[in-house]
Parts: sequence; C-alpha cells; structure tokens
Amino acid sequence: MSRATRRIRVRARLTAALALAALTTAWLTGCTASSPASPANGTKPELKRFYDQRLAWKDCGDLRCARLTVPRDYAHPDNGETFVLPVAKAATADPGERIGSLVYNPGGPGASGVSDLAADGGEVFGAAVRARFDIVSFDPRGVGGSEPAVRCAEPDDGGGGDGGDDAQEPIAPRTAGDRSRAFAGARAEAAACVKGSRGILPHVGTDDAARDLDVLRAALGDRKLTYLGWSYGTSLGTSYAEQFPRRVRALVLDGAVDPSLDWSERALSQGKGFRRAVDDYAEHCADLAGDACPADGPQEMSDLLDGLYEEAARQPLPAGDDAYDVDARTLLDVVTDAMYSPEDSWGDLSEALGEAADGDAAKLAGMAADDEEPAGSHRTRGRARENDDEAILAVSCLDTPHPREARPYWDALAAADRAAGVYGTSSVVDELTCADWPAGTRRPHEVRAKGVPPVLVVGTTGDPATPYEEAESLAGQFPGGMLLTYEGRGHTAYGRGGSCVTRAVDAYLVDRRPVRADAAC
Repeated sequence: MSRATRRIRVRARLTAALALAALTTAWLTGCTASSPASPANGTKPELKRFYDQRLAWKDCGDLRCARLTVPRDYAHPDNGETFVLPVAKAATADPGERIGSLVYNPGGPGASGVSDLAADGGEVFGAAVRARFDIVSFDPRGVGGSEPAVRCAEPDDGGGGDGGDDAQEPIAPRTAGDRSRAFAGARAEAAACVKGSRGILPHVGTDDAARDLDVLRAALGDRKLTYLGWSYGTSLGTSYAEQFPRRVRALVLDGAVDPSLDWSERALSQGKGFRRAVDDYAEHCADLAGDACPADGPQEMSDLLDGLYEEAARQPLPAGDDAYDVDARTLLDVVTDAMYSPEDSWGDLSEALGEAADGDAAKLAGMAADDEEPAGSHRTRGRARENDDEAILAVSCLDTPHPREARPYWDALAAADRAAGVYGTSSVVDELTCADWPAGTRRPHEVRAKGVPPVLVVGTTGDPATPYEEAESLAGQFPGGMLLTYEGRGHTAYGRGGSCVTRAVDAYLVDRRPVRADAAC
C-alpha cells in the first residue's frame, strides 16, 4: 500500500475531538445481550451466540453507541478469543419511514468509522438517505477503539548502519547501501508490529472484517445489508458480496480498489494516479489557486516541484526554528495529500510551494504537521485514531501476498519510475514492510459473487488514490455491476461530487433504482 493511501482525510477535527470523548465514555459502559431470535442467518451453530447479539445502545453526544463482539478466529469461534468493536449510529428522524440501517466504512484501512460518524453525524449522506435509514458505522477489527487493536512497538535499529541521524533517506533507494538499509528498516518495522500486536495480526484481514459486517447486520435486525464503502471500504464491501451475496440489499462502492491486481500492479496503478493528479495540478493550478499559484504555466510548475524535490533530497528545506525541516519524503507526502481534495487544498499547497521556493518551508512543515494530528476521519487526510498507520499496514499486508525477498521490489522500481516518477517509486518502496509480514490466505482474483443484486460502483476520473480504471474494472467484474462516473478531481465522489452524484446514489440506496449504462456526472 502506498504511504499516500495511509492519509485518511479529515473532515471536522474539532467536532470529532469533542464527540469522541462522549463516544468513548458510552462505548466503555455499553454491553451486549442475547436476543430470542435473529434475522435469517443460516449460519453455523457455533456462531449463533454472536449472531444472536442485541446491541445495547447508549447515548453518546448526538449519536447512539454500542459494542459488538465477534470471534477472533472464525475457524475456531468457541476458543474464547474475541474482538469487541465500537458501533455508532445516527438514527433517522422519521422512524415511521425507516427502511433499515445503512452501514458504511470511511476507508483506510485504518479509519475509525465511529469517530468518522461523530465528525458530522452522517450529514455527508443525502437528505433522502438520512430520512429512510439509520446511518451506522463501526471500528473494524484491530482498528481504532477495537479491543484488542493493532499496536506496533518501537522498531529496533534495523541494521541501518552508518549515516547517523542526519543522513537523508532517499525516496527511491538506488545504491546497494540504500537498498540494504531500506529493507532492513522495513523488516524491523514488521517485527515491531508483530511484537506489539500480540498475535492478532493473522486475524485482522478484510475477509474476517466482512464476516464481522454480517454479524453487525444481524445485530442491527436487518435481514439484508445496505452498505456504502469509500476507498478501502470498497474492498470490505466486495468481500462481503463474495461471502454473502444473497444477504445484500444494496451496495455502493465509491473509489474502487480492484481485487484482481497484485501488489506491484496496485502500487503502479496508484503511482500513475498520483502522477496524473500532480500533472493536472501543474496544468490547472491557477484555475483553483488563483494568484497563489507560484508558476505561470504547467512546465514552470513542474520545474519548481522537481527543483524542490532535488533540493530536499540533498538537504531538508529550512522551516525555521519552530518546525522540523522538510525532507524529500515529507514534501512528497504533502503534495500527494493535497491531491485528495483539490478544492480544499490546492490554494494552501500553492502558497506553501511558492514560499519554499523562496527559501521558507515553514508552511510546508505546518501542512505536514496538520496531517499527523489525531482527528476524526473521512475520505480525506489525517489520523482518525492513534493506530491508523499500524492498521493500514496490518490489513494491507495480510490481504495481499508479497515477495519475501528484496529483489522483486527493486525490479519493480524501474517500471514504476518510468511510468510515474517519484510517485511510482515511492509506492513500490512503501510495500517493503509487507515482505516480512505474517502471511494471509487471500490471492488477487476477479470478483466471485454469483447471486448478488446489481452493485453500484462510483468512479472519479481524476481520482489519485483509487484510479478510475479500477472502478471500471470492478464494475465489470460484478454480475450486473453498474458504473457511475464522476468527471472531476480528487478522491471519491459521493459527498463531494455535487447533487448529480448524490441524487443517483440516493435513488439507488432508497429505491434500488439502477443507473443507466453510460451514467456520468
């Protein structure tokens, strides 16, 4: 997974911070109990106690909160080991018109659905949806407030050798020494996560999280699932459709991840996506940033960026006494973060790049610091809860097989460099930690979901993190799959792509109204 994918974007930092305290208090005092009957589950007897849970809702600010217990290992559900997952809902204001629950996942992997829902109470959903559904989200196993959660210990030195604290870590290691240090550091990071997570890493994959989603569906009292997933949430929804195709009522997958891609294909796809987005920024900077744009045209902007990368690789850009100087990797993170929501970020990015070119990287450093603050999450940047970086490693590495030796990663660098420059090579290097991760059982494959009703896939033509081609591919893999195209920039569409997207998605969710074959907004 690319480091850029780890940026789970923030929508309302202050709102989430205030609401999270109330959520945590309510969640810690919640409990579960057995109900006399559960919706048609057709599940194994040893899972009955999980499926028969009744959620004990408690007030938590403007939301209602509860806890869901799921088996840690679905192959051995009676061994006494479990995950306990926080759940939150924004109840519909018109219970008499209620269809059921709409469960959503905001992305990641690693995003806390509970703190995301706390950030706006479900207001990102259209009025038609909020009137007919309780909006529900949860922290997936290992994520956020999950007990237990993925935790990484402090890594050992990792064999970094000489170079000292002042040595610059290149974005794309090319010398034998750089590559040896990069691979050793990645192995040390993996070992620290294995140590800190105390045996749960083999159990935090997407397929198990999708089974949890079915337990949640039953605990909510819904016979079939209505679901919307953004970004990584499309992987979770796809897995659910494959395992429980006849329990799907409606499924929206926005910002699609193509399950047929292997680790290197996915890294290359995302690298190309960010390369195109940055080229688009260079082309249209003045359109969105106005006078803040520090260049007169696309070539000048590209030259300015290339110059800053080269300068930062030699020596970090000076940010003043009150901030860390900006190295090349930090610069890359700030630039790619800004591609998720151009309407919100291109102005600030343009000012920061212009000032950095004049010798002052303080604004760039401030943008980098903002992206690291704990906050509520949505399909944007920022850290939802304290373990989002650890969780994205855990889930992504377990879900996708990776080579154990270093050579395949170095072999992939050349193709990535040719196709996407620094954005491609960084995506490949970010996969290194997975080389020493506990192995999962999933393999790249096309969707197998016979019997699932028509699924709606939403793709944004300028999406940097989940490129549009992956949405096209995923829609084609579902039997009766539908594709809604949003002709725009940024990551995902529903909630930020305007009324056209909202109307089409809401009509599908409420009335299961199909979209036409060439639907576009």
